[in-house]
Amino acid sequence: MIVEKFPDRIIEIDQKQYLYFGGTAYLGLPTNATFQDLVVQNILKWGTTYGSSRTANIKLSAYNAGEKFLAKHIGSEDTVTVSSGMLAGKLVLEKLKKQTDTFFHLNEIHSAIQIENSLPVFINEKLNDRLLDSKPEKIVILTDGVPSFQTNPVDLSFLKEISNQKEITLVIDESHSLGIVGENGSGIYATIPFPIKRKILVSSLGKAFGLTGGVIASNSKFINEIKEIETFTSAAGMNPAFVQTLSDASEIYKIQHQKLLDNLIYIDSILVRNENIKFDNSYPLIYLLSKELVDNLKNEDIIIASFKYTKEAEPLNRIVITANHTKEDLDKLVGVLNDFNSRF
Repeated sequence: MIVEKFPDRIIEIDQKQYLYFGGTAYLGLPTNATFQDLVVQNILKWGTTYGSSRTANIKLSAYNAGEKFLAKHIGSEDTVTVSSGMLAGKLVLEKLKKQTDTFFHLNEIHSAIQIENSLPVFINEKLNDRLLDSKPEKIVILTDGVPSFQTNPVDLSFLKEISNQKEITLVIDESHSLGIVGENGSGIYATIPFPIKRKILVSSLGKAFGLTGGVIASNSKFINEIKEIETFTSAAGMNPAFVQTLSDASEIYKIQHQKLLDNLIYIDSILVRNENIKFDNSYPLIYLLSKELVDNLKNEDIIIASFKYTKEAEPLNRIVITANHTKEDLDKLVGVLNDFNSRF
């Protein structure tokens, strides 16, 4: 389906309007007038792009402002922005390859942090024996902040069971948790208490934060190492107007995050649960297990997200709630869900 304008809470297809519960604009920022004004003002100040390397002799204060905001918001020692979340993941892996003996992955992680020869953390629901042996080595655990098809942050309690002979680096992709979960949408990075050598966050900023770009967060030593990689020094940075907007929009993020939470709490108060749906009132996705329910929604002029992560996979059907949805929108959505659930 091709549309002619940004799909917010209403989407127009073939001159017909539908309620839209898809996309990744969780905080509803791409169409937020106040947010748009900030972006426009920063484009007028910083231009439409800045094609120079971040290591050039002329440096823009916009990067300092945005990256300081992100470090404070995430709760990390330091951050650096890049042009996309995918690049953020690939830069981190490029650096860690030279520092790591063995990579492990948890669940079906996003391609941004996939690497060849990575081993599964769990085999047949048991912790991989390689994580329990006494061989001293440097390991990296790769995980998404909220795993695909889940509505709660990843359970990292297994870290306590790993052999103390392993020096652990945790890489967590928070593209679908930063800006959404935690206080004011701070994500889960700062709340990870387990005894590990270091933790590294990578995330897209084009989802909850509404701006094309990516971020890496960690300790200052690692961030400085990232800034020395040729892939980083040879590339242009994130649009400086967007980076400046990150800092300038800090209060808007809080307001929109609260609106999103209010919508989730409202859904929780009226939704009848059963095995056909997966929902948690702290996360803006509702996963649907029934193809018939997807069809019922479309028949009621409601479009949801449906896509395949890989060519061979089954379609992933999910309802995306944003800060911009009204109670009337939610009433109609939940009415269809409840009507379907009442038959089972």
